[in-house]
Amino acid sequence: MAKTSTYLNFPGQTEEVFNFYKSIFGGEFCGGGIMRFGDIPAQEGNPPMAEDVKNLIMHIELPILGGHILMGSDAPESMGFHVQFGNNVYLNLDADTREETLRIFNALSNGGKIEMDLQDVFWGAYFGSFTDKYGIHWMVYCNEKS
Repeated sequence: MAKTSTYLNFPGQTEEVFNFYKSIFGGEFCGGGIMRFGDIPAQEGNPPMAEDVKNLIMHIELPILGGHILMGSDAPESMGFHVQFGNNVYLNLDADTREETLRIFNALSNGGKIEMDLQDVFWGAYFGSFTDKYGIHWMVYCNEKS
């Protein structure tokens, strides 16, 4: 079933932030628990990951109210991220099919700036991200296999 969630980026304090939110909303982290940057498989041709980045959070999910999922990630500058007010919140769309994911990605990114082309990614999703022509940040993905 398609759903929408909110994605937050922080410059190194995602675990602290999400533990704070968990203390308020209760529940447990979902979506496989906490995924850390150190869980990323080494990629040929890329330099080894810095030790201070490995324990940072790559992805975390927490159900809050009304079935809404709050998601988040640390955004290490050493990996090219630059968190600032305005680029730290994304609307995240989880589509039912790859075709719908492609349609949404192409329509919403038209006239905007693509950050990551829609593609199959190592965690098993079909994923892409962009800023639309109005400055709103989006992530779209689908877990349906090709």
